Amino acid sequence: MESSEIIVGLDIGTTKIAAIVGRKNQFGKIEILGHGSAESIGVKRGIVINIDNTIDSIRAAVKEAEATSGVNIKCVNVGIAGQHIKSIQHRGSIIRNSSDSVITQEDINRLIDDMYRLVMQPGEEIIHVIPQEYIVDKETGVKKPIGMAGVSLEANFHIITGLVTAVRNIYRCVNKAGLEIVDQVLEPLASSDAVLIDDEKEAGVVLVDIGGGTTDVAIFHDDIIRHTAVIPLGGDIVTEDIREGCTIIKKHAEKLKVNYGSALASESRSDEFVSIPGLHGRMPKEISLRNLAGIIQARMEEIMEYVYNEIRTSGFERKLIAGIVLTGGGAQLKNIVQLAEFVTGMDVRIGYPNQYLADNVPEAMALPMYATGVGLVIKGIEKQRRTIEPPPIKEEPIQTHSGKTKGNFFDSLFKKGKQFFDDDVN
Repeated sequence: MESSEIIVGLDIGTTKIAAIVGRKNQFGKIEILGHGSAESIGVKRGIVINIDNTIDSIRAAVKEAEATSGVNIKCVNVGIAGQHIKSIQHRGSIIRNSSDSVITQEDINRLIDDMYRLVMQPGEEIIHVIPQEYIVDKETGVKKPIGMAGVSLEANFHIITGLVTAVRNIYRCVNKAGLEIVDQVLEPLASSDAVLIDDEKEAGVVLVDIGGGTTDVAIFHDDIIRHTAVIPLGGDIVTEDIREGCTIIKKHAEKLKVNYGSALASESRSDEFVSIPGLHGRMPKEISLRNLAGIIQARMEEIMEYVYNEIRTSGFERKLIAGIVLTGGGAQLKNIVQLAEFVTGMDVRIGYPNQYLADNVPEAMALPMYATGVGLVIKGIEKQRRTIEPPPIKEEPIQTHSGKTKGNFFDSLFKKGKQFFDDDVN
């Protein structure tokens, strides 16, 4: 297997903007050539609120990624997220011209293209159209219809929409930073490719990506995405709670959360304190670690209750054998697994994007906070492979009522006719 072309994933988040440069090596693993990150000061809850500041952050992240990778970055795969993201279920259908020919990729593309023509609410546009399962001539539960024969082709779709202005602002910022967008990908879909395995998606699993401004939820079952949601709460609101509860400045609150924070107050000792420097000659302030954990636990419980509500809403609560996988920067919080298990009653693990990475990648890239960026690289490689190597279309013989195929029937008839005329000539 040859190394693939270089792919760049650009994760525009609320806390940070990260650019990751990677490619697939000869062993099928993702090799990270370089990465860069910058503070995101123009994005709030996944929505651009200051275009100039966002452009500066994108340029800073890309410049660092170029320096560490030695690659001149021009094209990127961008992650889309934010509280404006919604999802709906819809069924589409087409009628094919003939039942004598098998279903091809062109038929699938025509069915998907029809979904992009759906009329949305004013100000909304379709970001993703994801087929869940197909129906061929009323035969349900078909996952791969290519090569089957049928006149009627239907499919159930998971359609993801977003605000036109929010999506356009992302495009505007990336383009003004001197970059071209190859593809836009919903961030939980990218993260799922980085941290979930196929067996989990088949058994039923909930991916919970706890970012700075939002918490993204994606539910998979039978290897199909069934439900997506965006909760407008994330790590930043926890930092804000600490700032107000401990009456300290934001940068000190963030450091407290990262270095000493815990999602369970009962796991922190009441006699442990940390000293915060005072402002402009003032005396240092001592913060109880148990009080700190109590502030964090209250907000994280609320977030996990929202997640559990989405699980119940999806209707797959009792079908998720693989439980919950936590990823994103918020998944690095101490004791977050125990809290999530307590609130939801489900098995929980932390999702690290290291299972598809080569052995020599930087250690930081294996952290949950970079799951989306790594997933964007994986998505870009998959799209590149589909473009270069389109799946072969196998022309299968058409099955008849007698159980024989049309191809065999006509071949037999032709041979008998030929033999009859040959005997007559002789």
